[in-house]
Amino acid sequence: MSRAAVRYAKAVLSLAQDKNATSDVHKDMTTIADTVDASKDLKLMLASPLVKNEIKLASLKEIFKGVNAITEGLFATLVDNKRIELLGSVAVQYNKLYNELNNTQTATVTTAIPIDGELKEKVLAKVKELTGNEASINNIVDESIIGGFILRVGDLQYNASVAHKLTTLRRELSN
Repeated sequence: MSRAAVRYAKAVLSLAQDKNATSDVHKDMTTIADTVDASKDLKLMLASPLVKNEIKLASLKEIFKGVNAITEGLFATLVDNKRIELLGSVAVQYNKLYNELNNTQTATVTTAIPIDGELKEKVLAKVKELTGNEASINNIVDESIIGGFILRVGDLQYNASVAHKLTTLRRELSN
């Protein structure tokens, strides 16, 4: 993560606080981070020196139609400063700063299948019990864990996957 992305994120958060729009901008940044992460074409377009900055700005305004004025201002600022390739990183950093400000964390739950609403509530309750803070859930689906789950919150990791248990059992049997 570049220091420039952190600086831009701090500036956006400060502006959003002044305008009482931190949660609206947080929603925008979550959408941006997810979209940039999921789209190889978008990443390439943002990083390409061949695509004119005006086209990049127009594309972003079209892709992320209806975002907060502060978010649109970020697009323009990054384009003007020739740093638009940092957009995804700035969005991720903004969300980290927003979560710190609101004492929330992102819990990453890796499962073999997508989690449903009821299980999501149980995980959120467990995270609150363990850390004392609210959390949002980021679900990663990885069939290689076979079953169970891996929960990561900050520096804590709890591995209750079937693959982990099989590895542990294999280690014990080989000793």
